[in-house]
Amino acid sequence: MGRVSTTPNQILTTQHNDSSFEDVWDEIEWRGLVHVSTDRDALKRLLAGPPITYYCGFDPTAPSLHLGNLVQILLLRRLQLAGHRPLGLVGGSTGLIGDPRPTAERTLNTKDTVAEWVDYLRSQIEKFLSFDGENPARMVNNLDWTQPLSAIDFLRDVGKYYRVGTMLKKDAVSARLNSDAGISYTEFSYQILQGMDFLELYRKFGCVLQTGGSDQWGNLTSGTDLIHRAAQGSAHAIGTPLITNSDGTKFGKSEGNAVWLDPTLTSPYAFYQFWLNTLDADVITRLKIFTFLPRTEIERIAVLVEEEPFRREAQKTLAYEVTSLVHGVAATESAISAAQALFGQGDLADLDDVTLVSALRELPNTTCAPDALITQLLVDTGLTKSAGEARRAIAQGGVYVNNAVVADETATIDGSVLSAGVAVLRRGKKTLAGVFVE
Repeated sequence: MGRVSTTPNQILTTQHNDSSFEDVWDEIEWRGLVHVSTDRDALKRLLAGPPITYYCGFDPTAPSLHLGNLVQILLLRRLQLAGHRPLGLVGGSTGLIGDPRPTAERTLNTKDTVAEWVDYLRSQIEKFLSFDGENPARMVNNLDWTQPLSAIDFLRDVGKYYRVGTMLKKDAVSARLNSDAGISYTEFSYQILQGMDFLELYRKFGCVLQTGGSDQWGNLTSGTDLIHRAAQGSAHAIGTPLITNSDGTKFGKSEGNAVWLDPTLTSPYAFYQFWLNTLDADVITRLKIFTFLPRTEIERIAVLVEEEPFRREAQKTLAYEVTSLVHGVAATESAISAAQALFGQGDLADLDDVTLVSALRELPNTTCAPDALITQLLVDTGLTKSAGEARRAIAQGGVYVNNAVVADETATIDGSVLSAGVAVLRRGKKTLAGVFVE
């Protein structure tokens, strides 16, 4: 099948045109992007009318955005493709405070660290939006209007519109109040800061819609309520569903590690493999949320999942589309080539060193000297349980180094090291490990 590839640059210049949708509200509902919202009918009319300004905020609590953030970035882009004007907000001030987590206080980062991360996040968001044309995007930093504000002005001009009883009912706050950790006044005040952001953007840019995760609903409505009270205006919010796997586990995390958009934190190879390993039960949902493929194409792929799941066409399409979107086509093709070469379907020597090394880091691996015995490396990487089992595996012709059969049980890794200082160890057809030679 010829893939419908979408790169960041192509998305910036290609208008989404799917005739199966009456308007963008129908599309985002079909894609499963609306978990909760303010008045549905009013939103549907609003998005079907003249261009509006809308925003989503991203706090710099890490040096990179992750897959949960990608849901919001792509929603920003979908609405821009429908003709609306996005504001991408990076929280230079809210990132200094931290949105309350359900269990414990956040560790506050230094101002210099947050400022550095603001720049990282801004550059990640910018490549998904268009800053030209009739509805250009704009990036903003809430530190610009928060930093000059005195504590007295904050309490008089913003705080007076908030009722403590209402603030206590917010899910994040109530969860913390009922926990052993409690909640500090600092994190308790976060919802006021986010509400103030919406009010500022409403006044300055005419922004009338905020999007975010449904777990942020209390913070989203903090802004709509503040606009109503302080400016006698009307504004809306959309909360997207939290993305989980069909088995109920948290999406995008494995053993506590997020899947990052920064290629130095999650390599394009690991990123591609993450999507390729999507379960059949989750893959169509992921295609709807994380790709710009039209409805007709996704429905065609859904039939293949039911009738020919062994082909894994949906997973291959998903991995190709999202990796191309985030890292570009070249990095995606390199990730595919690496996977093929690791299993003997291509020449390892043709891979660039960065891709090969990052791929091997994802496998069981070990570090050794050039004269290390391959039998010992099989044990060290867990491909065999003992040196005796390793020797038997070699005698049976089931051990490979860089896809070449190992025939001598006394062989060392020396002479099989690739230019990147690594070697690929394989037992049988599918069990792989990496060897890093010092």
